[in-house]
Amino acid sequence: MDTITAAQQGPGDNAVERRIAVEGMTCGTCVTRVGRALKRVEGVRDAEVSLATHEALVTLEPGVTDERLIQALTRAGYEGDIIPEAAEDGGLGVDPREAREAQELAESRRMGIEVVIGALLALPLVGQMVWTQFGIGPLPGWAQLALAAPVQLGLGRRFLKPAWGALRAGVGNMDLLVVLGTWAAFGLSLYLWVVHGQVHHLYFEAAAAVIVLVLFGRWMEGRARRATGVAIRALAALRPDTALRRTPDGSDVEVAVTALRPGDVLSIRPGERIAADARVIEGEGAADESMLTGESLPVTKRAGDTLSAGTVNGPDPLLARIVRVGRDTTLAQVVRMVEHAQATRAPVQALVDRVSAVFVPAVILIALATFAGWVATGTPWPEAIIHAVTVLVIACPCAMGLATPAAIVAGTGAAAKAGILVRSPAAFDHGVGIDLALIDKTGTLTEGRPRLLRMIGATGNALARAAGLQQASEHPLARAIRGAAETEDVAPVEVAQRRNRPGAGVEGVIAGLPHRLGSRRFMTEAGVEIPAALRAEADAAEAEGATVVWLAAVPEAGEPDLLGGFVLADAPRSDAAAAVKALCDRGITVKMLSGDAPATAQAVAARLGIGEAVGGADPARKAAVVAEARAAGRRVMMVGDGVNDAPALAGADLSVAIGGGTDVAMAAADVTLMRQSPSLLPATLDICRATRVKIRQNLVWAFGYNVIGIPLAALGILDPVFAGAAMAASSVSVLGNALLLARWRPAGMRERAA
Repeated sequence: MDTITAAQQGPGDNAVERRIAVEGMTCGTCVTRVGRALKRVEGVRDAEVSLATHEALVTLEPGVTDERLIQALTRAGYEGDIIPEAAEDGGLGVDPREAREAQELAESRRMGIEVVIGALLALPLVGQMVWTQFGIGPLPGWAQLALAAPVQLGLGRRFLKPAWGALRAGVGNMDLLVVLGTWAAFGLSLYLWVVHGQVHHLYFEAAAAVIVLVLFGRWMEGRARRATGVAIRALAALRPDTALRRTPDGSDVEVAVTALRPGDVLSIRPGERIAADARVIEGEGAADESMLTGESLPVTKRAGDTLSAGTVNGPDPLLARIVRVGRDTTLAQVVRMVEHAQATRAPVQALVDRVSAVFVPAVILIALATFAGWVATGTPWPEAIIHAVTVLVIACPCAMGLATPAAIVAGTGAAAKAGILVRSPAAFDHGVGIDLALIDKTGTLTEGRPRLLRMIGATGNALARAAGLQQASEHPLARAIRGAAETEDVAPVEVAQRRNRPGAGVEGVIAGLPHRLGSRRFMTEAGVEIPAALRAEADAAEAEGATVVWLAAVPEAGEPDLLGGFVLADAPRSDAAAAVKALCDRGITVKMLSGDAPATAQAVAARLGIGEAVGGADPARKAAVVAEARAAGRRVMMVGDGVNDAPALAGADLSVAIGGGTDVAMAAADVTLMRQSPSLLPATLDICRATRVKIRQNLVWAFGYNVIGIPLAALGILDPVFAGAAMAASSVSVLGNALLLARWRPAGMRERAA
């Protein structure tokens, strides 16, 4: 499996990125405040903040210090820590998060203990609401105060700092609503007890129960949030700590993974996890790549094949030479790519943020209006205050803030486990409603490993000249010609001024004479005439699905000289026909694009069950096909793996690059498939649809909860205790719904598991 370097795109030009762990965020308003605070720092170009991961991804210019970013967060009332990219030490290159996770777990335990203590204190207060219905008197006022005060003054302290920070910033957040509501209930109860004694009903149970329930909700929320990130943590934990390095004298020495360097030779024992990206130099076996690519079956490895860090060797020992270590490995790049996607906001999040920005002030105004309305109707003012408190307590901006990012984190994690890497949350929207799939042939629907079948009309050292012209190319056809030359022990000739012509061929100067190697059209452009007999032989080969490239000398003065043709064949991938059928079963029209001759393209398409193929398609033609389809109202998915596909990928609604393709193709793609398998194409659309459904469900629940709950509270139908429980449940339910995506598996993986 080749590198996916370009699939993880950086910020561009000379900008750099920082990931920051942000503590203290509780709702969508906090996300907005953190983003604004970071964007105000001079030199910061953009800041993406995720409530689901409690992280910020900051794009900035060189020279902006980490201290300035942290200071900006501190002034906004939050705490931040730079997440290191690890090291020039050969490490994984992504933060293993051990310290941070340990801190989160410790905080979770503390909060859990506080919830238990708070529940024990609040239970008698809430219980009296039940036993008074049976004629048993309430607890004495002093006892209620003794039970409620530790909860209000102790456990409730968690809400004071962020609430004060919000007030200083001139905005509101969920903590402010909790502080206003609980202190209003606690203060009212204290006043009534001091002034009226036990005569008047007290509301200590409302303040205590709300605090305990909100803390319980946050404790559950923290557990659920950590669960949504389990996929990325599992990937980051794949790299082993040590490895066996083969020394020049043939002995094996155990060393730390951080000591490995490119060029070192790994001695890989049976069942051992591979420590770095490497190429097999001795031995033959199989590797389990399931955690990285989603492929459940072992992948055969022999000399020359690549091994990826984090995958597991099979039952046979291997020797492999390291090609990439640390942050440059495929594993590290996958982790960074998923983290980047999880930190990026979905398009719908902009609307959510605008609503969140005015939500808390609006709730406070509704609470004041509720108090005034009840007083105006003759209701005693203590009871009116409790109705206003219920409005403050039931409102939950947290659920709105979590609705989209929680689904994004869960969706990208589930997709990554299946070998589908999503670059941006926007891909989840783009992947819904696709009705036309345009798929490149070579390397996507075919193996991408063509072989030379025969030469037609070849003269002299045609193979040596062709191999020389293709010496610097990584195109599959170029590799096939070079491979044939090596097999025949033919040395490539020296070529000067070599120039690639995407979608057509290659040209260069051999012994002072310009040459061309490429398609029939490429020959025609140079005035090369192909004899009728050779054309007929080429037509017959193309009708069987083979590709024919031609070689000619094209002097600047004089007649061009055809030197022969090369017939090459590339076998369709074993799962290509099934993938095409699965797309068609979903109501999607499949069309194949190819730079090969139309006859070749049609023959391969027919073999795979594709009704239409466009042959002779250079990069401009492929891009034009995409543009024409979109102009006709089609929603287009473009799938490819080469430089020729990049313009078409950039113009599609959803662009998918097959793993192992070129960096240019993957740089232009919304989605990268970690294994070279078109069977993941239907799964890609399935996870897009599943994630979009979860986003919509979460948004409907989060907004619907507030739209229904706040009026019920204002009308006095709900009491504060129930409101607190509902608020705690709302954000937990949003996270729980998103977590259902963790069960998602591509259809093929489900069938194999069964």
